[in-house]
Amino acid sequence: QVQLVESGGGLVQAGGSLRLSCAASGSSINAMGWYRQAPGKQRALVAHITRGGITNYADSMKGRFTISGDNAKNTVYLQMNSLKPEDTAVYYCNLVATDLHNYWGQGTQVTVSS
Repeated sequence: QVQLVESGGGLVQAGGSLRLSCAASGSSINAMGWYRQAPGKQRALVAHITRGGITNYADSMKGRFTISGDNAKNTVYLQMNSLKPEDTAVYYCNLVATDLHNYWGQGTQVTVSS
């Protein structure tokens, strides 16, 4: 019954911005975050945020990406600025439930052109 619905992906030129959203339902939330997977590469952490607002970023994203959450809406956001072609990937929403089980959204495509 856990459902994660991502939105906000699309095509943008290098240097542009996008904001991803992920709305969660059907689970008690300990933390939520974003991962990404580029063609031919493994899925990697982008950022995550706890219900208490503690954030963590992968080093390559820190300073360009900002994660935030709205506890009342069970929604997490990823503001992506200064996008680079190497940011092109499928971005997946992740939910860590209070029992520490992980759940995943279906992914949203982000494509950054040079």
